[in-house]
Amino acid sequence: MRAQFVLSETWIGLRRNLTMTIAVITTVAISLALFGGGLLVNQQVSEMRSYWDQRITLTIYMCNEISPAQTCQDNGPATDADREALRADLDDMPQVEGYTYLTAAEAWQDFQERIGSSNEALAEAAQEGDIPDNFRVQLTDPSHYDTVRNAVTGSPGVDSVSSDQSVLDKFYDLLDGLKWAALVVALVQLAAAALLIGNTIRLSAYSRRRETGIMRLVGASNFYIQLPFLLEGAVSGLIGGLIASGFIVATRYTLLTQIEAWFQFDVGLGTGSLLYVIGVSIILGVLLCTVTSFLTLRRYLKI
Repeated sequence: MRAQFVLSETWIGLRRNLTMTIAVITTVAISLALFGGGLLVNQQVSEMRSYWDQRITLTIYMCNEISPAQTCQDNGPATDADREALRADLDDMPQVEGYTYLTAAEAWQDFQERIGSSNEALAEAAQEGDIPDNFRVQLTDPSHYDTVRNAVTGSPGVDSVSSDQSVLDKFYDLLDGLKWAALVVALVQLAAAALLIGNTIRLSAYSRRRETGIMRLVGASNFYIQLPFLLEGAVSGLIGGLIASGFIVATRYTLLTQIEAWFQFDVGLGTGSLLYVIGVSIILGVLLCTVTSFLTLRRYLKI
């Protein structure tokens, strides 16, 4: 009987303040969708970093006839002795996992294969000999990049040193900016949702002040009187979280899928990661609405 009464009071409260309830659900859904989207982007960036950290190479370009570096112009193209000395240095470095040497012809062919499909004009403009022979170095850890670069920079026959990470970091910075922007907007929306929830619960309690007064006179506990209002908030948060889940799924299979297509590799988030974000968003929505309702009743209502 008590459970039926609590549920009926909860339904009455939701129906009586229908406009405010819809506003709360909408605000919570938008906030959680932005929050969940930020979490998805964060997990995607982490997956991409892990993927590329294992594949980032440090490229050491050797001097040739057209190298612009002053050391190359002073000393001329790299000699076989320079290459052997560099091999010995790389073999002695514990930060180096392995390396591959590409001749000028192999480096030009590799450039054609990498760039030809995306920029034909640039691939056609490059001629064999424009790209010097080089060493592709795999590091035991990407954090060792500066150590290895400083060790080989200035070595006889070395023109320059470059890393794939410098390019990827710019893209990661962009994604991190989008992630934090989404989370900041989500926090603002969640604050607005909390205010709406508080106002809705206050209006609902005021409209039923006679019923709550009677319940108090017959000996009902404060928690029992407050329970229908808490359930109103929890139901609003649950519905908002379920709606937000749809937006989160749409984000996963539109925005993040497009990002994966740009890079042409399979580092997509699995179902487990998607369910984790949805679960966190729904729980956050229910807790936000329930806790806000509880604090509002304790602070503003005298029942």
